[in-house]
Amino acid sequence: MPFRVGSGIDFHQLVSGRDLWIGGVKISHDKGALGHSDADALLHAICDALLGAASLGDIGVHFPNTSEEFKNIDSKILLKRTVELIKKENYSIVNIDSTICLEEPKLRTYIDEMRSIIAEITNITIKDISIKATTTEKLGFIGRQEGIASFATVLLQKT
Repeated sequence: MPFRVGSGIDFHQLVSGRDLWIGGVKISHDKGALGHSDADALLHAICDALLGAASLGDIGVHFPNTSEEFKNIDSKILLKRTVELIKKENYSIVNIDSTICLEEPKLRTYIDEMRSIIAEITNITIKDISIKATTTEKLGFIGRQEGIASFATVLLQKT
C-alpha cells in the first residue's frame, strides 16, 4: 500500500517546578508538563502517529519510560529517532496535522517556531505541518489547568 495514515494522542499533567515544552519550544509559564522525558505532548503525539502509520507500535515500545536512557530526554531527539525508524521501513512523511489542547498559556505566538522545528527534524516543508491550539472552554482537567493533551494525524507514503 503506497499510503498509510496514523494517529497519535498524548496527555501530561501540569505541575509547578517543571519547564513547559511544546513542539520543541520552551513556553514561558508557571507550570510544566510532568513526565519521564521533557514531556512534550505534541512531539509525543506526532511520534505515536508516525509509528502507528508504519505499524511500528508506539512511543512506549521504542522509548520506554522505565529506561534511564530516556530520563529527561529532549523529545526532539525522540522525534528524530522516530523519523529514522519510519525511513528504515521505506516511508516518507507527506504531512502532519496536529492539535494542542491547553487552557493557558495562549500558544499562537509560538506555533510558527514549532512548525519550523518539526519541519527541520522531519525533513518536510513547514507548509506540510499544521498545528492548531484550542482550549476546552474551562471544562475538565485541561480547563482547570491541570493538564495538556495533544493529537496528531500523519500521512506516510511508501518510498
